[in-house]
Amino acid sequence: MITEIMQHMSHANEQMARVLEAERHVAVRLSEIVLALPDEHPNFGGVSGLMENTQAVGQNIIAYLNSIADFQETMASQLTYVVRELREADAEE
Repeated sequence: MITEIMQHMSHANEQMARVLEAERHVAVRLSEIVLALPDEHPNFGGVSGLMENTQAVGQNIIAYLNSIADFQETMASQLTYVVRELREADAEE
């Protein structure tokens, strides 16, 4: 039973890692776009448009970093349960 639970958790963590990898690619591409912007006289709807776009890129990067933190927290929580179950199984033997 513990082995099955660990296999399901491993599969779920693999899928979460794939989602994070996709989010990383989005954040990298947005950063590349920002680097490609001209330094002088950009035309993005004035200062307000430029500020909105900059804020959107920053929010995307923050969301990605929060996702990584959530992923690490989830893995730590799952590993706590697994280790606890393994200790209980060893104690019973």
